[in-house]
Amino acid sequence: MRREDDDMIELHKTPGSRCRDDTKMKITIQGGDDIVDLYNASAIGCTTTLKSLIDKDPPILHKISLTTFSETPLHISALLGHLDFTKTLITQNPHLAVELDSHKRCPLHLASSEGHVEIFPDQSGRIPLHYAAMRGRVEVVEKLIVARPDSIRTIKY
Repeated sequence: MRREDDDMIELHKTPGSRCRDDTKMKITIQGGDDIVDLYNASAIGCTTTLKSLIDKDPPILHKISLTTFSETPLHISALLGHLDFTKTLITQNPHLAVELDSHKRCPLHLASSEGHVEIFPDQSGRIPLHYAAMRGRVEVVEKLIVARPDSIRTIKY
């Protein structure tokens, strides 16, 4: 379980990136080089680096819970809207989707706050609103619509 006084991840912009021509987010953290590379990959959404790290060290995504950081790479990629990276992380370790940061937010909270609606749907195209409606959770449906009224536009009929 992560504590509120856990280390925070600081993102610093530095030029260059192996995956894209945009700005790389350099993460300053203590830990092994592979963990640092994992967090840096999550900041830029580099699935190539992610897959390489998993090939090199298959349990790396499970080692995240052993670090002192309150945010997981999924928190970072969801916040920044890196859809492919986010999907790869969830496929490799679905438990990351329910991990909470020091403010008790899951990655979906962060994606929602930034309007990254493309991260919401599951493999069947359903968003959280679908599940709340299917379960008859009227109060949850109401809160989801109030929080993100434009989310109903992502529903495909």
